[in-house]
Amino acid sequence: MPTGVAMRDARGQLFDAAERVLLRGGPNALTSRAVTEEAGCAKGVLHRHFANFDAFLVELVRDRVDRIGRQSEALRATAGTGTVMDHLAEALTAVFGSVAVAIVGLVTFRDELRARLRRFTPEGVPVLAEATCMLASYLTAERALGRIAPDADVDTLALTLIGTGHLLFTGREGVPPEPVEVRRVVTSVIAAAVP
Repeated sequence: MPTGVAMRDARGQLFDAAERVLLRGGPNALTSRAVTEEAGCAKGVLHRHFANFDAFLVELVRDRVDRIGRQSEALRATAGTGTVMDHLAEALTAVFGSVAVAIVGLVTFRDELRARLRRFTPEGVPVLAEATCMLASYLTAERALGRIAPDADVDTLALTLIGTGHLLFTGREGVPPEPVEVRRVVTSVIAAAVP
């Protein structure tokens, strides 16, 4: 970026650039230089907005966690409409069809990042933990409406869906599973809980 030309939403552009680098090259490729080159700006732009690269990575993950929070509200609002299977399949695809699989790899790869994120997500893996809470909240709402069995263990169902979904979407080199595959997984996990 030429000197004197302001970037609009520099943080957002840097996060999006980091996502592209991460998806293309994995955690090893994610460096401050790679991010700023991808964003088309000087390296100093990153350091103007973040104390250091580790602080940038923490905020990147937190930003993606915030997206799950917004998705959670939208998912809960669908309770009582459509089918539970379809809503869950769409939610899994939205979570794992984005950068979540790559973010999990990044958190696993960088010890310092994982340690810093413990302040925000004390248990579990960031992004996966929040996605599990999202599904459990939705399933709780559906259970209250009688669309999930009253004795269903929604926390275990949510955990099973996230774990299975993660395995389903991992290692596909950018080619997501077909919607029918995702729906088949969801159906097999929650079939006994749907009256």
